[in-house]
Amino acid sequence: MRPSPAVETIAYHCVAELLTNVAKHSGASRATVAVAVDGGVLHLRVTDDGAGGARLVPGHGLAGLADRVRTVDGWLTLSSPAGGPTEVTIGLPVRA
Repeated sequence: MRPSPAVETIAYHCVAELLTNVAKHSGASRATVAVAVDGGVLHLRVTDDGAGGARLVPGHGLAGLADRVRTVDGWLTLSSPAGGPTEVTIGLPVRA
């Protein structure tokens, strides 16, 4: 089943912004993007081997992404310990 146009647009913009963040802020030499659909949920995961320390700060990039995915009943998790790696996982309903 294909996601709705709204979910596809959110997924595209999230991955694009996350990769931009990797390039601008992480100091990473490598990033990966994984995409899967399971149980009616589109799972996106972006990981990098950078310095870590990313945070969800209200009014800033990652928190804005979390707000965006919630508009379609999605979710975002962040793991970014000091020293890395950083992993952002997003779940979006296949239909919204």
